[in-house]
Amino acid sequence: MEIFLKVLLVVFSIAVIAVVLLQKGKSAGLSGAISGGAEHLFGKTKARGMDLILQRITAVLGACFMIVAVLVAFFAK
Repeated sequence: MEIFLKVLLVVFSIAVIAVVLLQKGKSAGLSGAISGGAEHLFGKTKARGMDLILQRITAVLGACFMIVAVLVAFFAK
């Protein structure tokens, strides 16, 4: 069981890295970092299409990664 969970953890970690790298950048330099954070906070920019799908996949994979990491820590004692 422990080996299976460790393999699953590696698979989830590689998947999270791949999905994050597939997403396009949200800011362009310093001006994008300053105004981009405010727009994201107040919801002026809406993700559509592939960006929305990648954001949701990232959230699901991140949650699965955290759950499997806790399970590995629990079973590895």
